[in-house]
Amino acid sequence: MSNFESTKEYVASEELMAAVNVAIALEKPLLIKGEPGTGKTMLAKAVAKSLNKELIIWNIKSTTKAQDGLYMYDTIQRLYDGQFGEGEVKDISRYIKLGKLGEAFTKDEQVILLIDEIDKADLEFPNDLLWELDQMEFYIHETKESVKAKKRPIVIITSNAEKELPDAFLRRCIFHYIDFPEKELMEEIVKVHYPDVEENLLKNAMDVFYAIRQIKDVRKKPSTSELIDWINALQIGGITADRIKSELPFIGVIVKKDEDLEIAKNNVY
Repeated sequence: MSNFESTKEYVASEELMAAVNVAIALEKPLLIKGEPGTGKTMLAKAVAKSLNKELIIWNIKSTTKAQDGLYMYDTIQRLYDGQFGEGEVKDISRYIKLGKLGEAFTKDEQVILLIDEIDKADLEFPNDLLWELDQMEFYIHETKESVKAKKRPIVIITSNAEKELPDAFLRRCIFHYIDFPEKELMEEIVKVHYPDVEENLLKNAMDVFYAIRQIKDVRKKPSTSELIDWINALQIGGITADRIKSELPFIGVIVKKDEDLEIAKNNVY
């Protein structure tokens, strides 16, 4: 099997690439934590592209239940069909709709399954998936059938560390924390998006960006994605490098709270 490597669109550290490849080799879910905006979700897209595999994304919300990822039984449609004589209502399988996990299990080729922002769901959600992620199988009670993965998917799970995940769940995962990029790596990341960015503009923008992140009282520290957006805004606006530190143009692209805006203006240069 091919190993995951950085792509033209995604710059990964050596440690991150190693974590991905170990998880694939051991056939365990890879749990990725890190600040919002550090590229956790983009990692799954990069892995799919690097390994030339289909990506299936299960976006988790506060209302998401583990069952949603397995299958849903559409009783309402069945009742409607029975009432109006549409189709063969005795065939219950017609009313079973697979969720994202079920979809990944039934693919003929191995896929990448991203379970995105698992910590948004309730505390029981990770534990409710233990059997399915371990055994790569689940049971459909309505049809009395088991769905077993044809090809074990590569599972990547992201978390913003908003909630503690259960120990039983953590034991089954390979864990990696994406550290916030140092300036050298950040420059590589920015140049993936804007290879022709003017050097002084990039340097001054990054100086301001990291200066804001280092201010103790800033409540929401700007993220990688916001820096990329800011540099784009500076280029579109025709801002020269010498104006960045003195004027903080378009600073609202990286600072999103009123109190942080005042702190930034009073403490950056």
